[in-house]
Amino acid sequence: MKNLLLISCLLLMVSCKKENKLKTSEHFTIKDSLNSHESSDSLSLRNNLSSVDDIKKEYNFVNSQLLAKKLDSVKFDYQCEERTGNVVYYSEKGVLKMIKHFNADSHYSTVENYFVNNGKPYFIFKDETLWSFDGGTPEKSETKDDITEKRFYIVDDRPIQCLEKKYTLKSSIKNNPKSENVLSKEIKNCSIDEVQKTFNLLMKNKDSKRDIKCL
Repeated sequence: MKNLLLISCLLLMVSCKKENKLKTSEHFTIKDSLNSHESSDSLSLRNNLSSVDDIKKEYNFVNSQLLAKKLDSVKFDYQCEERTGNVVYYSEKGVLKMIKHFNADSHYSTVENYFVNNGKPYFIFKDETLWSFDGGTPEKSETKDDITEKRFYIVDDRPIQCLEKKYTLKSSIKNNPKSENVLSKEIKNCSIDEVQKTFNLLMKNKDSKRDIKCL
C-alpha cells in the first residue's frame, strides 16, 4: 500500500511539472535582461551585429517587441517517444526574429530561445532544468531543480562569448536563489554545434502547418 501511494505521488508530480512547463512555454520569458537600454530601432535592419554590445541592444529591441505583443507568431507541438515539446516562431512583417523551443520528459526540461537575423542565430539562450526528489515523506515529497543557463553570442556563425550559470532550487527552502543574482562564468572552448543542430531542425520544420511526431 505504501509503495502504491509513493508511485501515485510520483506520477502526480511529473504531470504537474509538465503542465507547468507547457504553460510557461506559451509565454515568452527570459529570467533576466541583458542589462542594456532598448534601442529605438532594430540594429539587424542595418546588419550591424558585430559585437556583444550590438547583440545586447538588438536582443533588447526584439524582446520589447515580444513583450508588447507586436510580433506575429505561429507554433506547433510535437511528441517523440517520452519527450514532448512545442515550437513558436516570432516574425515581423514576414521576417523571422526569434524561435522559442520547449521540450521535456519526466525529469528534464529545456527552453531554448534563438534570436535570428537574416535566417541565422546571433544570440541563443538555453535554460535546462533537471529535477529530482529531495527527501520529504510519501504524503509530501520534497524536490530540487538543478538549473543550468547558457548564453551564446554569435557573429558570422561563430561564438564570440559564451556564458553559463548554475544554481539549485529546493521546494523545502523559501528563499531560493534568483537567476539575476547568480554570477555567470565564461565557457572556455565554447562550441555551438549542439544548439546549431537543433536550430537547423527548427528551421527545417518552420513551415509545418500541424503538429508533428519528432523534429
